[in-house]
This record gives sequence, structure tokens and C-alpha cells, in this order.
Amino acid sequence: MSERLNAWPALVYEDLASMVDYVNRLVQVGGKYTLDEPFEAGWGNIVLDVTPRGLRTPTFRRQGVTFEVHYRLLDSDVVVESDRGSVTVPVSDGSLAAFYASFCDAAAELGVRPPRTSLICEIPGAPRKFEDDQVERTWDGDAARLMWTAFDLAAGGLETWQAPFQGHRPRVGVMWGGFDLSATRYRAHPATPEADRPAFMQNAARDEYVSVGFTFGDAKSPNASMYAYIWPQPDGLEGRTWGVDGAAWNPGAGLVLLPWSTLRKTADPRQAVVAFGDAVYEAAVETAGWPADVIGSRCDGWRMSTTPPAAVRGRDQ
Repeated sequence: MSERLNAWPALVYEDLASMVDYVNRLVQVGGKYTLDEPFEAGWGNIVLDVTPRGLRTPTFRRQGVTFEVHYRLLDSDVVVESDRGSVTVPVSDGSLAAFYASFCDAAAELGVRPPRTSLICEIPGAPRKFEDDQVERTWDGDAARLMWTAFDLAAGGLETWQAPFQGHRPRVGVMWGGFDLSATRYRAHPATPEADRPAFMQNAARDEYVSVGFTFGDAKSPNASMYAYIWPQPDGLEGRTWGVDGAAWNPGAGLVLLPWSTLRKTADPRQAVVAFGDAVYEAAVETAGWPADVIGSRCDGWRMSTTPPAAVRGRDQ
């Protein structure tokens, strides 16, 4: 058990909160370029990939330059890589405003223009723009590695859960606004967004979806956890079981929550993430009329390369 717990480390909110807040601000700089990409349901176009070193934007192709932005949490830097070369912007102690200025100067060397907007998004109490955030922050390399580890482990489970779904599913990745890792399944049914929300939030809710993800928590709920919800929220979610002992429906938050502290103690945390997601999708089928026949076989790609389809269908359902 000790080896497993070391692989899925404890996440103490108080120890990580300042770095989560700092990195959330940093990734919004490169993340803004994703807004110029064609819109995908639920903002699937904006997600950041979890890489072996950190978080990375998709590849962008605009103004004659092909580039991407890689937030290398394990290296304490940001690399802008393009067809013209690459530049590295160190990340250390300092303000978001100073980082933004350095980033724009470095990107310009590659012909990459600044993002079209510098508005800080979805961070309560933050200044309006990157240039306005003059608070001096401290870079903590150990906390950065712990954050990456949590994202990496959770992403592995979510990618396994997501793989057999045959409908529309954006990449599993980090939403740079709310700074949560998400795996989302859509079906072609329009939903009615809440009219009093900002336009970008309304556009996130135009279609029915099931979302399973990971969050570090916040000041109001200072606990890292897996979360899930069904949009629009159906009746009948109370009293259900959710695939893993300790996962529970939280009606106040409108979320099913599986605490990280519980997850890391399971016999197989990665498989527990899959079981959690499967239970949530089953709830969508039973309470919201989602189709049960869009989940394909769950097996590894090597077997699919050597096994006839009929045999796979017969043995891996």
C-alpha cells in the first residue's frame, strides 16, 4: 500500500493554494490564444494537454507562424516553440505583469503577436488584466511538481474512462480559466443555458453533456477531489452509488465528489477513476435518457491491432 500512496500523493490545499493561484494566472497568458481556435462544444478548443513536463496549448497556425506554448512546471519555465525556432521564458519569483511583459517580448522574436486580450478570467478578486496584476509571487518548484503529478495521474484515469465513448469528446485536459482537469462527453441535444450568466458561460452550456474531472479545491471547499456532474441536472441523483466507496452526491454544489484523500487509498486509484466515471454515465442513462449504446469496447490498442472485431465485441463488453 505504501508504494501506491507514494504514487498518488497527499494533496494539502494550504500547501498548494498559492502556487495553484499563481499557475492559474500564468497559463491564462498562453491559453488566450486558444480563443482564436474554432469553437468546440463546451469550449473543448481551449483545453491544455498534460505533458511529461507540464501543460501545453494546442498547436496554433496564424499570421504565418505555427507555434505552441508549453508551461514546463517541472523546469520552472515556459517555452514558446514555432517553425522559426523557440524561446524560453523563465518563471520565478515576480508578478504576473512582469511575466506577461517578458512573454510578449520573447514571443515577438518568433513573429508571435500578443494574445488579443489580456483579461484575467474566472479568478475571483483578480485585477482586470495581466498588466494590472503587480502582486509579487513566489515560485515553489516542489509544489509545481506535486501539481503536475496530480494532473498527470488524474489524466491517466480520465483518458482510460473516456476512450470507449463513441460520441463527441474533446481532449482530456486543463481548462485554463477554472484550472480544473476535465473529461467531457456530449450528445447532440441542445440545452438551455442560464440567461443571467456571461456569454462564454452560456456558450459552455448550449449542449447536454456529462463531465468528470479533477480540482485542487478552493477557499470555500479546500479539498482536492474528483468531481462529476450531468448537464442539465436531472432528478433522481440522490441516494445513488457512484462506483467508489466514499464518492457522494453533494446537492448544494450540484456535483458528485470523490475526495482525493479517499481515491489515493483505493486498491487501484486509476481504475477507481474509471469506475467513478462509469457510474456517473450510468446515472445519465438512467435519469436523463442518455444512450447506453455509444460505449465501445474497453481494451488496449495492442489487442485491437491483433484481434478481429467480432472477438472484441464478444469478450470485452
